[in-house]
Order: sequence, then structure tokens, then C-alpha cells
Amino acid sequence: MTEQTTTEVPTPDDSDHPDVVVSLGTDHHSFDRLVRWMDDYARRHRDLRVLVQHGHSTAPRKADGTPFLPGEDLGELMRRARVVVTHGGPGTILQARGTGHLPIVVPRDPELDEHVDDHQLLFVQRLEDTERVRSCTTPQQLAGLIDRALASPEDFRVSEDREDGPERAALRAGALIDLLTAPAGAAPSPGPGTAKYTDTAGPGPAGSADTAAEGPAGARTWPDVTVVVPTRDRPELLRRTLEAVHDQDYPGRITTIVVFDNDQPDPALARDGGTRPVRVVTNSMTPGLAGARNTGVLAADTDLVAFCDDDDTWLPGKLTAQVEVMLDEPDTEMVCCGIRVVYDRVQAERVLDRTSVTFADLLRSRLTELHPSTFLIRRRAMIDGCGTVSEEIPGSYAEDYELLLRLARRAPIRNIPEPGVRVLWHRRSYFSGRWQTIATALRWLLERYPEFRLVPRGYARVSGQIAFAEASAGRRGAALRWIGRTLWRWPAEGRAALALLVVCGVPPAWILRLLHLRGKGV
Repeated sequence: MTEQTTTEVPTPDDSDHPDVVVSLGTDHHSFDRLVRWMDDYARRHRDLRVLVQHGHSTAPRKADGTPFLPGEDLGELMRRARVVVTHGGPGTILQARGTGHLPIVVPRDPELDEHVDDHQLLFVQRLEDTERVRSCTTPQQLAGLIDRALASPEDFRVSEDREDGPERAALRAGALIDLLTAPAGAAPSPGPGTAKYTDTAGPGPAGSADTAAEGPAGARTWPDVTVVVPTRDRPELLRRTLEAVHDQDYPGRITTIVVFDNDQPDPALARDGGTRPVRVVTNSMTPGLAGARNTGVLAADTDLVAFCDDDDTWLPGKLTAQVEVMLDEPDTEMVCCGIRVVYDRVQAERVLDRTSVTFADLLRSRLTELHPSTFLIRRRAMIDGCGTVSEEIPGSYAEDYELLLRLARRAPIRNIPEPGVRVLWHRRSYFSGRWQTIATALRWLLERYPEFRLVPRGYARVSGQIAFAEASAGRRGAALRWIGRTLWRWPAEGRAALALLVVCGVPPAWILRLLHLRGKGV
């Protein structure tokens, strides 16, 4: 950028003013990435004069190595510039708009360790939705927007037409803030008394769990829990799942509801009485995983409901540790834990190293550690709150993720950073090879949750999965279009490269096998 900056300070009557003014803000947080992007742009456009107000980022320098320090008021420089570029701070954006510009905004990225608050991302997006800024997330997008602004300056100026409906814009802004800003008071970390899981211990002595559960107020009363186990044509795996639930060291009563989906029920599994009864029912809702889960949830008569797939097994202390969190934190509506993935005799632990997960976290990443077989939910949070598992999702694919998003909108989800479930990945998994269903369901998810647009990396993650599914289904044209969308949102998204490999002829099963051996998926 050194060739395009100048030490001469323009006067109000001087036409020799910067073509592009870039403001990084003065909030004590650097944004060197934008400085580098503008430096590259300026080198390719030596006929332009670019001025960067660097705040606490690395200052651009003149050819002799000395820093360039403008002496004129920033607002005046913006007013006289042809294009204004800013970071995502509300103050800087409003200053640029006050000088008549629709600024080009490059928000900071928290995943790159650039300081940014959720409200800044929301502010940028809601302004873009009402055509009050132009935002971008890559150097290519930035260069394209600057070129457009220089070629058609009227499209990047404030006009009265764009100021229509301020009340409607304010209402939309408030709604977005409510959705994406985590509530105050995140859940605390588990205390030293939190139960730990063990892979070898069976049910302990009758008094062992009661002793562990004692607190300052004395022995606890352990609430009844219902476990919903959907199943279809996997009797051997199902029996292992039921045994693991039976062998929990949980002191309270656990009722298991086995929901047969499009399959003949096995009444021999039912057990009455005791502290581990088993009920056998058939799916009375929409055929598929979502309907089967809802059949069990609606049939439950307990406040706490857990999910477990018929090919997964709980480790003995899993439920005790989760219920302890529910007892300690009455406002918590959902508790998850880590998993131990088993694939082709290879095990890999997937444990999330945090104790609280927000809606914004889940937009950025699926967080596959939060597996449905780890879910423990207050039934009233679904029945009287956000609703049961969505039966609208095509093929019930990603219904667990969608439920996580809805529950996280209400309150942060608690997580215990220990593995509590063995998750079996195998070729008989329900969605194995159902590529078109997967692609359709993920498109539904993006349409239902426009908030993904606020998080480019999160949007690219889902669109990259769609690209991979379309490529695996043999739909090359659709795959290439989704690869393009993925790279536009986040060029570093690896799923775009995986999808391209499939388009070029690499078998998707080969890619999936390599990922599964590492405990990962697409």
C-alpha cells in the first residue's frame, strides 16, 4: 500500500484526496488481516490513492519505511473519498454513513482470534439485510466490492429510498440480537463432585451412588428418567443398548421406551416393575427417526427424557453425572457429554472442552461431540417450549442438530467434557449412502435458519456437506454449484475440496472410511 498513500494532507478545496479510506477503528483491537488485504489491492491498483486509518493494527508505511499518519479529521477524509471500507464496529459504520457512504464492511472473525462481540456481527448483518452496508468476508469479495463502488458510486451512497421503514429494521435487528446473543450467566463448570465415567466399572454397591450424590443438604432424591430408543431391524445391537441402560449406576428409576419404526415390535423385550422397566411401542407419528423419537417423548411420564440410538451404548456413569447437573442447575434444560466413536475396531474420543454451548456456537460448528445419544432434556422444554423433534426435515436427517439449535435459542446447552457414550459407526447406519436425502435435508436447514448467513464459516460447513452429498449422488452440476457457494463463503472450507475429489471420480466411501478411522465425518 505504500505506493498509494501520501504524506500530503488534502485541504477541503483540494481535489487531491484519497480514493479509498479504510477505517479499522480505535477500539484497542488489531485487524492486520484487513490491512494485508488492502495492501494487496493497492499494489494491483497503482492509479488509486488508498488511506488506512490503522487504529491498533500494523500501520501502513511509506516507501522510505516511515509510517503514514494522516493529519486530517477521519470524517472529512471519508466524506471526500470515493469508497469507504470499515470494520464491523457500529461507531465506525455510523460515522461512514454519516458522510453519505454505504460502507463496505469486513467484520472481524472470532475464529481467527480477532476480537469481536456477537452484537457486532449482528449489527453488520441486519444493516446488510436492509441495504445499509455491503459486507464481505474474503479478499476477493472485498476487491470486487471496491471495484463496483468505483465504477458505480451511486450504488454505494446513502439515499432516501434506503432509509424507508426504520421501525421495521429496528424490530428485525432486535429479533436477531435475541437469537444470537447468549443470555447472561453462562452455566458454571462442573464442580469437583461431578461423577466421572468409567469404561470398566459395573453398577456399584447400592450405597455408592447415594454417597456420591450427597451434598450439604444431605442425600438427594433422584428423579425418574425416561430413555427413548428408536429402532429398526437391528435386534442384536438393540439388546446391547438396553443392557447398557440397565447397567447404569444411576440410583433412580430408568424407564426405557423402545419405539419400533416400520418394523415388527418384539414384545419379549418388555419388562415390568423394578427400577429398570422397558416398554415396547410402535411409531405412531411420521415414519422415520424424528417421528419415532416423538412417539417416545409423548409417551414418557417423567420430566427428564434421554435419547439413545439402538446401535450406541452408555457408559455406566453417564446418566448420574448428567442428572447431577440438572439438580444443581434448575434452569438448565439440556445436558450433553462426550462420545467414544468406534469404527472398524478403531476408537477415537470426541470430547468438547467446554461446559456451555450457545446458539452462536452451533451456527459456527455442528459440534458432533453433542451426539443425540448423549441428550438429556427436560421434557417440558420441548412439550411446552420449543417443540418436539421436527418431523418436517426431509428423511429426518440432522433432526438432532435442528433440535439442538432450537433448544440453544432458549438457553445455553450444558456439556460435561467427559466421554459418556460409545457411538458405533458402521455401514448399516441409517443414513449410509442416502445422499439425495442428506442434500435435501441440509438445504432445508439453511432455508429454515437464515442466521447461518451471519457466520460465513458455519454456512460454508453446511453448503460443503451439501456439495459432498450432491457429488456422491452423481449430480455433478449441483455439486459444482454448491462447491462455488462454499468457496465464496469460506475459501478454506475443506469439504469443498472433498466434494471436488468425488466429482473427479474418487469414491465417496473411500473418503468416508479415512475420516471415520479418525473419528470424523463429513
